[in-house]
Amino acid sequence: MADTGTSPDGAGSPGEGRYGERVFRPDQGGEGDRIDLGALTYDDTTMARLRTLGAGPGWTCLDVGAGTGTVARRLLEEAGVAEVLAVDRDVRFLGAHPVTGLTVLQADVTADDFAPGVFRLVHARFVLMHLPSPRHMVTRLSRLLAPGGVLVVSDAVDLTTASAPDTPYTRAMRAMWQGLRDSIGTDVSQVPRHPELLREAGLESVAAEIHVPPLQPGSPISRFWADTWERARGAMVGTGLIDDGQLDEALRHLGSPECVGLSPGMLTAWGRKPAPEGVL
Repeated sequence: MADTGTSPDGAGSPGEGRYGERVFRPDQGGEGDRIDLGALTYDDTTMARLRTLGAGPGWTCLDVGAGTGTVARRLLEEAGVAEVLAVDRDVRFLGAHPVTGLTVLQADVTADDFAPGVFRLVHARFVLMHLPSPRHMVTRLSRLLAPGGVLVVSDAVDLTTASAPDTPYTRAMRAMWQGLRDSIGTDVSQVPRHPELLREAGLESVAAEIHVPPLQPGSPISRFWADTWERARGAMVGTGLIDDGQLDEALRHLGSPECVGLSPGMLTAWGRKPAPEGVL
């Protein structure tokens, strides 16, 4: 999201673009397929957590940044929730597979007038990392919870630390995160603080976990990162950390058995809004 100054979280000066504008435009061919590769990787983990937290019959749910709607549909079809409101700034992918109980809303969740109702579950996956103030958004989303309701947020955690081996894969990952920060403000450095933000918002029973999918040739996650690198090529090369030839080498490396690096993890944090005794 656009922000040319220091964010309220003190995270520095992100780029001037917004997700889906300078990079990852929904009108670019194959973008829905790229999102679905991420869904194939992460949906089972997400659904297992949501169901463990109680998502089921009678629940009303808000899915923020719903993408192609895979989580929203599975909440309805597998968990049996009553209703899901799926929200995104661009909803072209959400209408392709309508199901009973699914309502689609085109909206910017950062807008001051975003107030879609009150829900037993509010879920946002790979959303906060693209916003200038995750703390502000967690506070806003927590206010949309009914008493006893659960907020679940998931974002990427970069595992290409300074001590990680210097390989074509790690060089490309470092260039990607820097390029996305420079161009659209994506910042994964603050993601490990998500549990703290939930506690600050007044939620209880806060906890978190990380899922790290294996990088294997032809796997959905490897194909997801390959497609992501291609779409972010300009931003990555613009960092000066990698050139076109090195990125091509990284793409070949990623698709080979030689790549044994760690994919970025998905950190999921959750917390429950306090409720009067006897209200769940």
